[in-house]
Amino acid sequence: MDLTVAATAFALVFPVELPDKTFIATLVLATRYRALPVWLGVAGAFLVQCAVAVTAGGLLSLLPAAVVSGGAAVLFAVGAVLLWRGHGGDDELETDEGTDPDEVAPVSELPGWRIAGTSFGVLFLAEWGDLSQLLTAGLAARSGDPVSVFAGSWLALIAVAGLAVMLGRTLLRFISLGLIRRIGAGVCVVLAAIAAVDAIRHLIG
Repeated sequence: MDLTVAATAFALVFPVELPDKTFIATLVLATRYRALPVWLGVAGAFLVQCAVAVTAGGLLSLLPAAVVSGGAAVLFAVGAVLLWRGHGGDDELETDEGTDPDEVAPVSELPGWRIAGTSFGVLFLAEWGDLSQLLTAGLAARSGDPVSVFAGSWLALIAVAGLAVMLGRTLLRFISLGLIRRIGAGVCVVLAAIAAVDAIRHLIG
């Protein structure tokens, strides 16, 4: 496994997912159920989703280099647009989630396996076609190293889930999710430009 590729995947996916519905959904689940089963269920859902994403990216990497770079450029560009369009509603989201930190629903007494199963199902369905999947697929295609991308992306996702479970409401008080989205959009634009230039270079060459 290439640690540089894994670290790159982590560094890209983490800020993208922090203001995403993943964070909020995990936070809400953690206010209703015990934290550890929620986190385990969410981590399991991300495990499957990352495997699907890197498999798709690996298949894409079998195509000609120009097509791979062009496809990655499109995925990153889509990610930038989604992030930029989504940042406008973050202030309202922060208000809704962060103004009443003490008004937390009672912790459910459900068995741990049922809590984990519920959390798995919620995040598994919510993450299909999510931005993190698109970016993970694009990174896997670009790097040609799906194992390292998988490791970095999955660690980023479970780290975000862990923050949501442990510190979610506190973080929403001090971190501007809109700013994080804008920074993430900028990173995606840079990656899209690099991939586009690479695609043009392969076509010309």
